[in-house]
Amino acid sequence: MKQRVVIRWWVLVLGLLCSSSVSAHNDFFTSIGQMIDLLLTEKDLITSLKDYITAEEGKLQKVKKWAEKLDALSVTAIQDPEGFLGHPVNAFKLMKRLNTEWGELESLVLSDMSEGFISNLTIQRQYFPNDDDQVGAAKALMRLQDTYKLDTKVIASGDLPGGTHDSALTVDDCYDLGKVAYSEADYFHTELWMSQALRQLEEGQESAAIDAVTILDYLSYSIYQQGELERALDFTKQLLKLDSTHQRANGNLKYFEYQLAKQRKVEDAGKEEEEEEEKGGREKREAGIKGERGTADYLPERRKYEQLCRGEGIKMTPRRQSRMFCRYFDNNRHPKYVIGPVKEEDEWDRPHILRYHDIVSDTEMELVKQLAKPRLRRATISNPITGVLETAHYRISKSAWLTSYEHQVVEKINQRIEDITGLDVSTAEELQVANYGVGGQYEPHFDFGRKDEPDAFKELGTGNRIATWLLYMSNVSSGGATVFTDVGAAVWPKKGSAVFWYNLFPSGEGDYRTRHAACPVLVGNKWVSNKWIHERGQEFRRRCPLSEAA
Repeated sequence: MKQRVVIRWWVLVLGLLCSSSVSAHNDFFTSIGQMIDLLLTEKDLITSLKDYITAEEGKLQKVKKWAEKLDALSVTAIQDPEGFLGHPVNAFKLMKRLNTEWGELESLVLSDMSEGFISNLTIQRQYFPNDDDQVGAAKALMRLQDTYKLDTKVIASGDLPGGTHDSALTVDDCYDLGKVAYSEADYFHTELWMSQALRQLEEGQESAAIDAVTILDYLSYSIYQQGELERALDFTKQLLKLDSTHQRANGNLKYFEYQLAKQRKVEDAGKEEEEEEEKGGREKREAGIKGERGTADYLPERRKYEQLCRGEGIKMTPRRQSRMFCRYFDNNRHPKYVIGPVKEEDEWDRPHILRYHDIVSDTEMELVKQLAKPRLRRATISNPITGVLETAHYRISKSAWLTSYEHQVVEKINQRIEDITGLDVSTAEELQVANYGVGGQYEPHFDFGRKDEPDAFKELGTGNRIATWLLYMSNVSSGGATVFTDVGAAVWPKKGSAVFWYNLFPSGEGDYRTRHAACPVLVGNKWVSNKWIHERGQEFRRRCPLSEAA
């Protein structure tokens, strides 16, 4: 009976989770900081669930005691019914039990102990992630797989570089990842994850919902879509061994055999070039490169970008490296830094990228995070054609804007930026705080407006973005570097440090070497804040040279 109660509860919960879409969806997968709130919500629900189980067990215990008492009484009574009922007390108690006490027992059995839990779940459910979040998180796993060249087995085992809370994927989890890829017509990842699901099934892992026939059906079709007819045919034959009546597989079997026969005729006719192309495609897939995404990829420097993210960047020559220094910096004997100069380090020479260590305290960073967290919204990009702010699949994070009058800590940080850089921040944009989500990233981009974007910052009236100040407010266990794809530089997050570079030459022309990206966060929680400093107010602080080429 207890088992039936538990099953009934799970059916009820699943019904609630699968019903209407959430009313307060916030792209949870784009911010680890806000996902922490989901963990706290789940903890509250688990406490409520335990309370429900305790109440249900208490009810069953009462029913059990009542049944045991009546069972003992019934055994005695049945042995000598006339003698038992000849006692007037027994006769009275029988009338009372059947007239009153069985009715009370019925009420106890029918009482709903789940009301409190279901009420709590209904309230919290409106803040749950929805299908978009689950799909977004699945795509993030596949993006991490590609960027960091991770084997499917490694991800499924949960043993990621830098990870401390390993968690393995079940057969159902791998199958769901494959289905997400399939729905996006990404047959490469469909094959990878369906193969992993099948492998785990064959190793003895159990699944209540998925069987080998279903997985093989997806596998054969995804492999066919990649142009590998022989392998698609093999998987179809495996499927039919398990289910010889499978209608689609029987149809595919005939179709694949027919197509394979045609292909062999073409090969026999001397079409070796096509064979080599197919072989090359297969080798790429086996190497886990996803066909390099082809020439149609919107990101021309993707390979270089991903290499930099993996730490495979360009190494400086010894001569260039010898010109890179660490120093104590007081910005021409600035009164605030004569006695306590800041620690300045050269990260790159061309363009000149500087890092300032221990520039903010832990207390200041926590205050900034707390101020930003309630206002985090999906980060947007400016459409280069329309100028309208919109979300983009290549920017996975949430951000918030903090003004200097909101809290003293924001004003202090702004003033510190001005004192160290020597630039006027009164015309700069407000401090932007960003928190990255699952596989959080921002693919290669420029901070400044190009000539083909004349209206990029027109509404601000402060000119172009002359410089960028990027403050790291957390360490990242693995991934999350800031990479400059044009020059091959990689800057790794270090809590409390800030990096600074000029986006424009002194002439006002854009420095295209500053094209940069935020690599996907593999393991960890990445918090940063940006200060984009504009041209207005810098006329006498960073003078325009006489030469236009400077």
